[in-house]
Amino acid sequence: MAGLTEKTVVSEQTITTLATASVVIPEKRYFKIGEVCKIVDIKQHVVRYWETEFKQFIKPQRASSKQRLYRRADIENLLRIKQLLKGDGFTIPGARKFLAAQPKSAKKNDKSTSGPESLAPAHNSPQLVSEIKEGLESVLRILEGKD
Repeated sequence: MAGLTEKTVVSEQTITTLATASVVIPEKRYFKIGEVCKIVDIKQHVVRYWETEFKQFIKPQRASSKQRLYRRADIENLLRIKQLLKGDGFTIPGARKFLAAQPKSAKKNDKSTSGPESLAPAHNSPQLVSEIKEGLESVLRILEGKD
């Protein structure tokens, strides 16, 4: 139980650094899904699934042939999502809440989302912390057999 009282702080800067440290994204305007899969190192069905789960973060354009065309920001968001889900152990709803809690002004002002101002941690996340705490307390009650 001692581990439950410890706090782990994860910032957007940490996730971005870890997710893009060894990944080189070519300087192009649009990427096809196959290219995205090679860059992010995930399969096409995973990209399409995450697209449905993270609609506000992954918004590919459509070519006249209906083919998905991803922008650099979409690839960076996929890398963040991959780090949250596979590296940090977040659930999909948890990753969605974490990403939603990030400052929106940095996302709008910096199209490349690679500048230091876009990497600032969320400052308005007391509600998220409260929800996480409630969830952990619920798990603890279940583990202790009280629920």
